This record gives sequence, structure tokens and C-alpha cells, in this order.
Amino acid sequence: MENAPSGIIFYLLIVWGVVFAVFLLLLLRKSLLESREDDQLFIDAAQELMAKEQRELIGKIRALSRPIITSGIAAGVLLLVIAGLWLYEGLKNF
Repeated sequence: MENAPSGIIFYLLIVWGVVFAVFLLLLLRKSLLESREDDQLFIDAAQELMAKEQRELIGKIRALSRPIITSGIAAGVLLLVIAGLWLYEGLKNF
């Protein structure tokens, strides 16, 4: 089991996998919401319901931006920490 990752790196890889999966799910959710978004101008009073739905949809899309950015940054930082620890372990055993 010489090739198996050491304890802390293994657990960090698991945490990174979970954070990255959340990041991908948030991106998928945003993409699905954006596919329903219309680029129309609603002028008629009868179309106010459609305009209201679009405003709600845009609000949901905007609400996802902060969690997407946060989870993306967290996944990137975790990946850098894992790479740094892996290099440290490799150089220590060199």
C-alpha cells in the first residue's frame, strides 16, 4: 500500500470531492434555470404574469451566484492544499 495516499491527504480528497460535487450541482441548477429564461420585453398588461415569472427566475439565478463562487473557490483552495501536501510528503520521503 505504498501508493495509497496518506491519512490527511485521503480525507482532504474526500472533502474536495464533496465540495466539487456541490459546485457542479449548483452549476447544473443554474444552467437549467437559465435555459428557461426568456429575453423578451413584456409590454401588454395581460403578459404581466409571464413578466413576474421571469423576474422570479432571474432572482433565483442571482441567488445562486454567491454559493457557486464560494464552492468553486473552496474546491480550488482544497485542491491547492492537497497538491501542496502531496509535494511536501514526496519531498520529505525523497
